[in-house]
Amino acid sequence: MSEGSGGTSNEQQERERILRDLEDLADSLQSSSVPTFLDPLLSTDLTVRQLKVLTILVTSEEGATGRGLSESFGVSMASMSGLIDRLVAQGVAVRSEDPRDARVRRVKATELGRSVVRRLVSGRPELNFDILARLALEDLRALEQGMRAVDAEVNRGTDSPR
Repeated sequence: MSEGSGGTSNEQQERERILRDLEDLADSLQSSSVPTFLDPLLSTDLTVRQLKVLTILVTSEEGATGRGLSESFGVSMASMSGLIDRLVAQGVAVRSEDPRDARVRRVKATELGRSVVRRLVSGRPELNFDILARLALEDLRALEQGMRAVDAEVNRGTDSPR
């Protein structure tokens, strides 16, 4: 019998209970980790708009053009150009020639830019090494198994071509 096919009534009730408990735990962890999570955001010199543009650059392997970014954000080319200049000056983005069209300049995130976004977006303070190191071995094994299952499911959902 497959995981999602329902199973017995007791299995379904247990599944629902566990899902409710996990939701409550996630809410508790999020509440208690907000100060730690916000620290990188509060310590950055980037504006919200700069962070939005940087996030687009990080998620696009080939980068973006200034024109494309200005259209996406509904701002003038001059405004976007100034914003990109500030990202480049802070070392989180770089301009380069488009390999297919020398007239076009592409903007890409640097490794520093990717690191900044990872720290801000992907930060999971509750998975901090110091916290994990205090867990019992049995709990670590269970967490690893659960995280592997979640990772596999997330990646299964993103395997389709875009």
